Amino acid sequence: MRITVSGKNIEVTSALRNTVERKLSKLEKYFNPDVEVYATLSVQKNRQIVEVTIPFNGVILRGEEENDDMYASIDLVVDKLEGQIRKQKTKLQRRNHSDSLKFQFIPDVEPKDKDESKIVKTKKFAIKPMSSEEAVLQMELLGHNFFVYKSAEDGEVNVVYKRKDGNYGLIEPEF
Repeated sequence: MRITVSGKNIEVTSALRNTVERKLSKLEKYFNPDVEVYATLSVQKNRQIVEVTIPFNGVILRGEEENDDMYASIDLVVDKLEGQIRKQKTKLQRRNHSDSLKFQFIPDVEPKDKDESKIVKTKKFAIKPMSSEEAVLQMELLGHNFFVYKSAEDGEVNVVYKRKDGNYGLIEPEF
């Protein structure tokens, strides 16, 4: 694994960099040696945030944790990622991920007041065909409650989402 450590509002010391690399190297057993890992350490007021993104085989594995202590945040995010990997490992081995989405759309829209809302951020991403089951798996890996993908069956853009009852929903276009 090739680990890239960067900082926002924080100087990444060699001790922090070594700790992140040492902790993330525990995940090497799950990945090929050429996998890139991106770790971003940031500080916002009293919050110490660690965000780790691991793109592999067209799949994106992501974990973010915050704590009052940066070292505790690092431990929490590694534990979170390891849990996600273990949970999804069997499903990943059974499915072909060569057609997985390259970038996850994450909306960042917050209305100012109830009368006026506007789009404050736009993201673009490449869509590749996949089944609805693969889309649900991607959504769970990313920890989001919806996922936009292109259906491998009909080529239409669909959305899977997690319902409050724990099941999943599928939104398909109708023309």
